[in-house]
Amino acid sequence: MEPIAIVGIGCRFPQAQNPEAFWQLLRNGKSTIAEVPKDRWDIDRFYHPSADTPGKMNTRWGGFIEQVDRFDAEFFGISADEVEHSDPQQRLFLEVAWEALENASIVPTSLAGSQTGVFIGLCTVDYHRLLYKNFSQIGLYSGTGTTPCITANRLSYLLDLHGPSMAVDTACSSSLVTVHLACQSLRSRESNLCLAGGVNLILSPDSTISSSQTRLLSTEGRCKTFDASADGYVRGEGCGVIVLKRLSDAVKDGDNILALVRGSAVNQDGLSNSLTSPNGLAQQSVIRQALANGNVQPSEINYIDAHAVGTSIGDAIEFKALKAVLMEGRELNQPCLIGSVKTNIGHLEAAGGISALIKVVLSLQHEEIPPHLHLEQLNPYISLENTPISIPTELQPWYRGKRSRLAGVSAFGFGGTNAHVVLEEAPVNSTICRDTGDRPSHALALSAKSELALRSLAKRYEAYLATHPEASLADICYTANTGRTHFEHRVCIVAESIAQLRQQLSAFIALKETTGLFKGKVKGRKRPKIVFLFPNDDVSVPDLGWQLYQTQPTFRQEVDRCAAILQPDVETSFLEMLHPAISDRNDLAVFTVEYALAQLWQSWGIKPKTVMGYGVGEYVAACIAGVFSLEDAIALVAACTQLQAANLPEETKIEAFANVAKQVTYKLPQTPLISSLTGELIADEIANPEYWCKHLYQPGKITAETGDCLFLVLASLLPEMGDYLSNWGEQGDAWQAIGSSLGELFVRGAAIDWLSFDCNYIRRRLQLPTYPFQRQRYWFKTPENGHQEEIAWQQMSQTQYVNPQLTEEQHIAQLLKETGNFSEAQMKLVPELLEILAQQRRQLSS
Repeated sequence: MEPIAIVGIGCRFPQAQNPEAFWQLLRNGKSTIAEVPKDRWDIDRFYHPSADTPGKMNTRWGGFIEQVDRFDAEFFGISADEVEHSDPQQRLFLEVAWEALENASIVPTSLAGSQTGVFIGLCTVDYHRLLYKNFSQIGLYSGTGTTPCITANRLSYLLDLHGPSMAVDTACSSSLVTVHLACQSLRSRESNLCLAGGVNLILSPDSTISSSQTRLLSTEGRCKTFDASADGYVRGEGCGVIVLKRLSDAVKDGDNILALVRGSAVNQDGLSNSLTSPNGLAQQSVIRQALANGNVQPSEINYIDAHAVGTSIGDAIEFKALKAVLMEGRELNQPCLIGSVKTNIGHLEAAGGISALIKVVLSLQHEEIPPHLHLEQLNPYISLENTPISIPTELQPWYRGKRSRLAGVSAFGFGGTNAHVVLEEAPVNSTICRDTGDRPSHALALSAKSELALRSLAKRYEAYLATHPEASLADICYTANTGRTHFEHRVCIVAESIAQLRQQLSAFIALKETTGLFKGKVKGRKRPKIVFLFPNDDVSVPDLGWQLYQTQPTFRQEVDRCAAILQPDVETSFLEMLHPAISDRNDLAVFTVEYALAQLWQSWGIKPKTVMGYGVGEYVAACIAGVFSLEDAIALVAACTQLQAANLPEETKIEAFANVAKQVTYKLPQTPLISSLTGELIADEIANPEYWCKHLYQPGKITAETGDCLFLVLASLLPEMGDYLSNWGEQGDAWQAIGSSLGELFVRGAAIDWLSFDCNYIRRRLQLPTYPFQRQRYWFKTPENGHQEEIAWQQMSQTQYVNPQLTEEQHIAQLLKETGNFSEAQMKLVPELLEILAQQRRQLSS
């Protein structure tokens, strides 16, 4: 049973928009429970302290997230009409799943065609009920918009994922069951990557009324798990998604492993006291099975985040089951803590298990166990005596030790489907030893689908840098460049330090210009037509070559390859020609540096549409185009260099060179090549010795029209050129110039291979800011054109408002008081309301 690696997390919980905010909430022991927001329903109208009251709820509380009606439809390419008929749970899951992939540094669009599985738990269908209350609202997209399986299927469709895709409903154990199914899918190699999680939104009073009638909800609005005064749970909402891989694959891919799933199990209560009664023996069984599947002993578990929701009997049954398992083989000096995330954010029902799992993963990462809230007096049916088991009411350290830390998470569905997952801390990362030859500057490439979103993303990065000053600039750039989809609105920043990057981001946010900042918009799929230009440069080449030789392994490898070919034919060390202290420079050094630069750029994905050069640069251009091999090119350049230095007649030089040129094997250019002699594309003529003999005494010049091409100059600046990028900066800094060229290429739409850009250096993936979705409100339209009008209409048309003792005017006054000021559209409903009231009066009188 190979462990499964958790490599990414996304979440949206009450008062927590991301994992980092969620951790701060947990660590600070904060409760997020609040009164039902006005945009859900009028709690004053539906509340009654007695659970026996029909049509009423005996609680005013819940754990709610904000702006559930908002979504970035344009980002996901979904029409407004389709979004309006799509359950907000579908929308929320899409956003959080995308964030989880970005958190894992996985480019979502790179998964197209892959065996990626999607497993999502959900059991609430409030939007379906709201939409289907009026048959006239049902439209073309209502079916796909409210069918639970589409929540998973829509993500698979949008990203072209070919693994299993399903929604799971086992009530409150749904999301933990999805983790179990995803792990099975990975172990059976049905999938190579999986997303698992759950989502829950409370959009209608229906389910809360139902839960009140069954006496499940806390009247005080607190999950007082394990407390003597526990009186039920508080409903909560949110979404959590984790990204899973087989451990061997995660290690091979260099993923940032957050934790491991050692084992998991699912079972059923079967025939017990009643359909919804918890079964302690079944709970013991599922925990033991999960431990056995992970080859873990009960005594090795350090922490459990329990399902315990805050019902007196249910909590006691679960605690007894936990004790029965955890005490097996455990000594009194082997402590185990038990808590519940529900005391912070309420019970997220279908998403309850994943919220607890994410809490445990964050606890393992931060080496702390957050405080368990609302425990004042222990439930009398729970005993901790003579056990090393305790409930952490304060923040507790949870340090790494000689033994790996292990934890369990439980989730039990009220229909009897139980799930348990055993988690282990992530393997220890080996110490990151930075290559002393790392480059002095780095490029950060950011992009978005709109200018506004791009500035919002820049703000997120600026805030991240402010709170993470110790972060590695190289790792930040590497993670952002390789782990994000690149959209059309782009900015690239070349910086040497975190402080400089912050300053440049601030300038971009403020719409100010600054050095090292490049921005632009890619139009459609247009890519720049890149021409590699190789000049006859013997001025900048040595300094440039030496700097890159010291700091760029791919460049160094190509230079060493040339040196190995040259060494038998040169008297001094070839590398000495590149050293800044050596004044004797020749064409061999120029050729080698330009050739190595060309190979370097191509290793980064920058392939030329055309090549051209003059002087020694034309030999490089021809070699890159495939006219002759590297060995033959060097033989020609070496002969040319030696003959130019020799005190011989010109005819003798030409004859000697011709003898060398005739030994070369020529081919037609594989890449279009512009001749420096004619200024036009050339093919047959360049693939013979005569051309190069002519080239010996007529080195040529650049005469080609630039057109709409972008020239990448493989050495020094050429001010007379039109649209060009150079590898040689004004201060003689090769990396500053290369970074600038990369920045320009990126914002113009070039497909840069950022993985290869950093492949020669030690890099680590970080958890960086995710995409800033630009949300707008989407809700199905009522005849009055709005959700609030629909709520008001429902409120006005309820029969319980009819009181025979009130006049029609008094009824209107009561409604205005209870529902707030009517909009203009709502006021138009007053005549209809009066008619309804009249009808109800007649029915009452009869």
